[in-house]
Amino acid sequence: MIKINNFENNKNLVKLEQKGCFAIYEHKQDLSVSPFEASTAYFMQQMNFKKRQVLCTLNDNSVKIQAGAMQWTAGNVESKTGVKNIGGFLKGALKGAVTGESALKPVYNGNGYLMLEPTFKYLMIEDIASWGDAGVVMQDGLFLACESSVNEKVIARSSLSSALAGGEGLFNLCLSGSGLAVFESPVPRDELYEIELDNDVCKIDGNMAIAWSASLKFTVERSSKSLLGSALNGEGLVNVYRGSGKIWFCPTIPGTLESGAYGVSGAKAKKGIVGNILNKFSGS
Repeated sequence: MIKINNFENNKNLVKLEQKGCFAIYEHKQDLSVSPFEASTAYFMQQMNFKKRQVLCTLNDNSVKIQAGAMQWTAGNVESKTGVKNIGGFLKGALKGAVTGESALKPVYNGNGYLMLEPTFKYLMIEDIASWGDAGVVMQDGLFLACESSVNEKVIARSSLSSALAGGEGLFNLCLSGSGLAVFESPVPRDELYEIELDNDVCKIDGNMAIAWSASLKFTVERSSKSLLGSALNGEGLVNVYRGSGKIWFCPTIPGTLESGAYGVSGAKAKKGIVGNILNKFSGS
């Protein structure tokens, strides 16, 4: 029997969301700061920069998590890597190198609790089946945890242009099948647009789409049919998603107004040589 005191009855700890075996908790305030960090911690709390954690409740089930994400376990909980030989290790290392995720995702199973490390990022629990049979493709670093029933694979861009000019990388992690997964996000769910396409097209200026249905075809194209038109309208290249599926889009992501802000590629970060020349003449 396990009893965790000062947890469910902790006034500084709020349960934000619970689905299946996953529950997201938020620390209302950081109560352990030093006097030298107090002012910074206060304003971070006011701007919704709060520590959040995921608690996994295990009842003869298992979950996969990012390597190093475990903070503590309680009960009869065991961990395994799933690596059976050197070939499996090298395959996992290659997958991690090209997607920005951990090379190997440990699996925890048994009966008890698994708490993940705190993060200042926003956390969301998502049903992978809701993204269709093909699954969901996500930006690097979004994956935190999932039920073991969820399948993961690395997919490559359909064209080199979509990787180099789209700001999304050559490879991405794709989750498919049935089960729940926990995503990390640079913005809260309240600021996410979910664009649903039914045999249609969506164009986004910058890499502000953090996840999209694997059934969609992703390309990078000129914003106008002509090269001159693309230069004159000030947009240059745009990320294009075609087909049927949905897109998670962050219209407020830091960097959409100022290129390079916070290390995020913004809407004005890929205008090209012609765009830069025109900016000189326009004074922008």
